Amino acid sequence: MSELPTHTNTVVIGGGVIGTSIAAHLTEAGVDTVLLERGTLGSGASAATAGVVRTYFPGDPDTGGLAVRSLAAYHSFAERTGTPLGLERVGFLVLFTEEHEVDEFRRTEAAQRAAGVDVELVTASEAVKLNPLLDERGILAAAWSPEAYACDPASIVRGYAAAAQEGGAVLRTETPVTGIDPDGRVHTPGGSILAENIVCAAGPWSGAVASMAGVDLPLTTYPIELLLTDAPDAPLDTLPMTLHASTGLRIRAWKDRVLIGMGRPGPDEDRDAWLGRLSRRLGATYPALDGIRLHRGWSGSFDGSPSGSALIGRHPSRPFFHAAGFSGQGLCQAPAAGEIIRDLVVEK
Repeated sequence: MSELPTHTNTVVIGGGVIGTSIAAHLTEAGVDTVLLERGTLGSGASAATAGVVRTYFPGDPDTGGLAVRSLAAYHSFAERTGTPLGLERVGFLVLFTEEHEVDEFRRTEAAQRAAGVDVELVTASEAVKLNPLLDERGILAAAWSPEAYACDPASIVRGYAAAAQEGGAVLRTETPVTGIDPDGRVHTPGGSILAENIVCAAGPWSGAVASMAGVDLPLTTYPIELLLTDAPDAPLDTLPMTLHASTGLRIRAWKDRVLIGMGRPGPDEDRDAWLGRLSRRLGATYPALDGIRLHRGWSGSFDGSPSGSALIGRHPSRPFFHAAGFSGQGLCQAPAAGEIIRDLVVEK
């Protein structure tokens, strides 16, 4: 590997979907850019998702607006980067089991639509038509958003990384940041580089990276685990990504099996107790999956903000920029995040 440049306009720290998007957008704007990734590209939070991009975020039309903007970019991704994403429309179904959840949907529906989100309230029987695994008796109503697509997160990272390199960016993997000086000098085991601007897009490590620069980002890092079932007895047709609003249980088809997640163990709950709780909720919501064997799928760590929405911006008095706190939804917002950080850097 060649040595790091001695200086650059902008250093991007983090090589997941967010960091590579930022690097690609910066180089497209003519900004001299170096990206530093502590592991391999896309090996952090980007590798621990369910692989779905969507535009509907219950109760959060602002995030929905960023996701609508990002989905438009994904539809032209192959033309722009030369990397096809193979987007497969699956739709997103959110199950409401409490009256207040239906009321909350109605309260924010106009704002969702104003943000460009395609979503509607459907009856329990209509929800079962969309997801035949459901037990209609346990559902009051559901939100249905057809604009959700299965994708390969690694392809997004590859596409943006290739576009960044083609634009002249320098990408360095296996290069953790070990220190950041007040003058913008970024230190790594492979050398140091002086940057006019620093962008923190390090996912679960963003808080630690920011603290090296003397910046406090109010982020919480937490583990996440996704499980896979055995293949169900009945073959799966196209199955929408489905979220049980009150418990966080979510499922989607994964080849001939079902991919499952439901948050993480509580503060005083071990993994076995969490698995038992998840299994009971799975069987109650989807009788056809009651008692089905669950297997480890993959796990990782996500970073979240106090509000649950991503923190995208810059320090008020220093050329330190950040795009973090995506709570596992970075795939849905990466193009918009890249555009926002690009504009902040260029207009600085």
